Amino acid sequence: MSMLVITGTGTGVGKTITTAAIAALAAGQGQRVAVLKPAQTGVGPDEPGDLADVLRLAGPVTTRELRRYPDPLSPEAAARLSGLPTLPPSEIAAAASDLDGEHDLTLIEGAGGLLVRFDADGASLADVAWSLGALVIIVAEAGLGTLNATALTAEVATKRGLTVAGVIIGSWPEDPDLASVSNLQDLPVAAGAPLLGVLPAGLGDAEPEEFAARARAGLSPWFGGEFDPECFVGRASAQK
Repeated sequence: MSMLVITGTGTGVGKTITTAAIAALAAGQGQRVAVLKPAQTGVGPDEPGDLADVLRLAGPVTTRELRRYPDPLSPEAAARLSGLPTLPPSEIAAAASDLDGEHDLTLIEGAGGLLVRFDADGASLADVAWSLGALVIIVAEAGLGTLNATALTAEVATKRGLTVAGVIIGSWPEDPDLASVSNLQDLPVAAGAPLLGVLPAGLGDAEPEEFAARARAGLSPWFGGEFDPECFVGRASAQK
């Protein structure tokens, strides 16, 4: 059994698409895959959330959502504003452990970054990862500013006793600028971990078959993909 915590350097960096891509490759290899979204914010009771995108793109994997809050805020702030219960890390860890017992791979997708608060005590995804002993995957942006955010996330993770397995660029632009190309070499340094994938912008609009093929091209063999960071860096650099 295996668990991975998927965190980001912020919101909107491509965590859900990355989670779906990892799930799609694992499911395509015949693995039993579960995706846990502890807290979904900014979505109403009857509206599709991130797990709907995972199912649409990755196919019939197991999904579980523990809390849903209507306001687009951190889980703790959204719970406070709505008057709904907060989400203690012990409940997240218990749900992840239950899923892990029945699946080959369990992916835990956070909300925002690693230290976004789940409750008034300041519990975060970092606490969940630590309690589970799960590896952490950092999803980062491609362009200017990503190195600092990635380094901060990795440093906090390391100081809290977590292991960062690698960094993935969640949305690679069709026409990357100089900073994005340069960051391909600098992001692994900032993360203290290898570049495990680069996923193209707009991937979430693909049909499932195309999504799986592009996920395979954009993710490391560590996930069952074909991504070669040296070749990708070489091609990107040659275009500049």
